Amino acid sequence: MNHPKPLSCRYSALFFDLDGTLADTAHDLADALNRTLTDEGREPIAFYKIRPFVSEGSYALIELGFVIGRNDPEMGPLRAKLLNHYAERICIESRLFPGMEQLLCHLEDAGVRWGIVTNKPGYLTEPLVESLNLSNRACVVVSGDTTSQTKPHPLPLLYACEQTDTTPQQTLYIGDDPRDIRAGREAGMETVAVRWGYLGPNGNPDEWGATTVVESPDQLIQWLESPKEQACG
Repeated sequence: MNHPKPLSCRYSALFFDLDGTLADTAHDLADALNRTLTDEGREPIAFYKIRPFVSEGSYALIELGFVIGRNDPEMGPLRAKLLNHYAERICIESRLFPGMEQLLCHLEDAGVRWGIVTNKPGYLTEPLVESLNLSNRACVVVSGDTTSQTKPHPLPLLYACEQTDTTPQQTLYIGDDPRDIRAGREAGMETVAVRWGYLGPNGNPDEWGATTVVESPDQLIQWLESPKEQACG
């Protein structure tokens, strides 16, 4: 049997963004938007047009679908309707991204803890994480309403460190949106930007200031195993 090589001892824990990084939730969120549009007598939108906006959250999806601003009086009711539709069918098509299960197993085999830090509210995060069979594996799950701030503020990541008894210098944050990288950097963490996410209008990870950019979970394993990461002292 082939055993995984030891991971870099630089990191005591890795934290992942959820939507667009750990899990591909775009189809279920697009379904929720299109059902909201149908409720309002509008035509559904093609999936390929919705996908790039998924990581930007429910406000961005309503802005896309209804062409209204965040301060429009219809935003609140429409967003509530979208979130209700999503909660009803939260994990029909959602899956871990290809290669992510292998990455998580590799971390677990190496004794490196991993957790989730997302802007998704807890009432949606918890059933999704449970449906993906990750609840008993993640060392911490921080939702968008766990702390008083959301990303790009660093507080959720600092809270995750407190809950896992690690320091920012001992952790790595992985995400698919500029807000993820900004939050990680402001928390004092090294960061990884991923190209397999949804990459909306701000979709050039090379410009986000991440420690590194990777194409796949397998490439992230390779980066963690590379000689430059083996600074164990």
